[in-house]
Amino acid sequence: MQRWWLFTLRGVVAILFGLGALAWPDATLLVLVLLWGAYTVIDGATTLYAAITHKHWPARWALAGIAVLGLVTGLVALFWPGLTATALLLLIAVWALVTGVLQIVDAVRLRKVITNEWFYVVTGALTTLLGIILIVNPAAGAMAFVVTIGVFAVLWGVVLVLFSLRLRQLAGAPAQRA
Repeated sequence: MQRWWLFTLRGVVAILFGLGALAWPDATLLVLVLLWGAYTVIDGATTLYAAITHKHWPARWALAGIAVLGLVTGLVALFWPGLTATALLLLIAVWALVTGVLQIVDAVRLRKVITNEWFYVVTGALTTLLGIILIVNPAAGAMAFVVTIGVFAVLWGVVLVLFSLRLRQLAGAPAQRA
């Protein structure tokens, strides 16, 4: 592959992004919320335009509703990014809490059908614990989210660089015939 260096470039950018997220987690969280807000405002505006201009769209009211929801949530994210980050974390917290409890209930019911259902109980307990931690301290959950993204980006970047080096070796080797 002659363009192996593109994978190197992607890997280096991913590593730099990951290191930046780890070095400045507060700024990274703010930027992620602002980017999402900007995307949602643009998506809402274009969807509203589509709802207004498409005279034969069967459910223009639904399209307009989606547009308004996008515009409002995007503007909230842009003007109150801290509130947006906290609300998202609390939504994830409630999801984790409910999911964890339901996993435990399901595991208890499954004990008559399978063995080692305690694995499912453990996952339910851990998920419930995550929900409780996020409800009690959503700021710590947000930082953990950013750190996870940073670590993933660094690891992804390293894998891409290693892959590009393998591609470089293949680019230099004579082609094999099948």
